[in-house]
Amino acid sequence: MSELSLRLEVGDVVRLGPGKVRLLELIDAHGSISAAARAMGMSYRHAWLLVDSLNGAFREPLVATKAGGKADRRAEVTPFGREVLARFRSMQATAQAALAEDLRVLESLLKAEARSRHMRDPENPG
Repeated sequence: MSELSLRLEVGDVVRLGPGKVRLLELIDAHGSISAAARAMGMSYRHAWLLVDSLNGAFREPLVATKAGGKADRRAEVTPFGREVLARFRSMQATAQAALAEDLRVLESLLKAEARSRHMRDPENPG
């Protein structure tokens, strides 16, 4: 089944899509920007810059950091950040449901086309 990938541009400065949402979810799960970055295969600096840009764009921070404490639990997604995540996931589910039939049709057309090319010349699918 096809899956819809949602990317939003909110206002002039906020771009929110699967990558940033996944980063926030991993920060929430790990309690650490560096652990979330490692899980995504990105540098800590890049993850920090993404978090900083999101925190600066919204009226409240999505991620709170704290000095000291356990080294692996120095960041948390705020209640406001969880609200943003929930809203994004809700929008994604709504869009997926609304477009499910069109996605199924498109997917079936692509598969039919692939079968048609393969039947004409199995050695040269292109």
